Amino acid sequence: MHIADGIEMLEITAQVMGGSDTIYPTLLWDQNSAVLIDTGFPGLLPKFKEALKEANVPWEQLHTVIITHQDLDHIGSLPTLLSDENLDLTVLAHEIEKPYIEGERMLLKHTPEALAAAEAMIPPHVPEEWRRAFLSVLSNPPKGRVDQILADGEKLPLAGGITIIHTPGHSPGHLSLYHHNSRTLIAADALTVQDGELRGPTPSATPDMKQALSSLTKFSEYKIDRVICYHGGLYRGDANKRIAEIAEVKV
Repeated sequence: MHIADGIEMLEITAQVMGGSDTIYPTLLWDQNSAVLIDTGFPGLLPKFKEALKEANVPWEQLHTVIITHQDLDHIGSLPTLLSDENLDLTVLAHEIEKPYIEGERMLLKHTPEALAAAEAMIPPHVPEEWRRAFLSVLSNPPKGRVDQILADGEKLPLAGGITIIHTPGHSPGHLSLYHHNSRTLIAADALTVQDGELRGPTPSATPDMKQALSSLTKFSEYKIDRVICYHGGLYRGDANKRIAEIAEVKV
């Protein structure tokens, strides 16, 4: 979906756990280069190529990938992007997330208990071969290099200007971004959209909900016309007011 000049909300659907899941990565670009925010689940490279084509952004123009945090649905296709011979990529992430993205440490949410719970949730009709492949990815998640570290408040001279906002809670090094030209908040998993309403992060996937809600107060520094949530998509409305309401929720 075209949001404004130089910003597109991608809509990528993947087959997950015997069903489908739609995610909303963000594409930013200017006349020189393009920036992809998060890389989806493993195996989605063809869908990203198709999405850039639909946005009229040449694939070879993609020079930067920003990983907002370590979760599998955000880092999944990073290795295949890095192995694409037509791309010369620089990967950026928060310092805390770097060892998890690079595979030096196991993803925080991939505990033995979480893996057992995921296995129990696989529908019985799912073929055994698919079941084994899915569990293998959870036990051995994809990994890729991180070239540059991003810090809270850092401003990147990309696509008209992006400010990095460190929003821990959903993960320790979770990042959100503010695109100045379009006054768009790219919230990643700090916020979600459900039935058209802006809501907080998903409790079951957020280890420190109190910190996650506290992180939302940082958004008050920005005039926000719209919010792109990785889960749920686009929110238009009085975003600043709604975010302030969410941040005040007691947990």
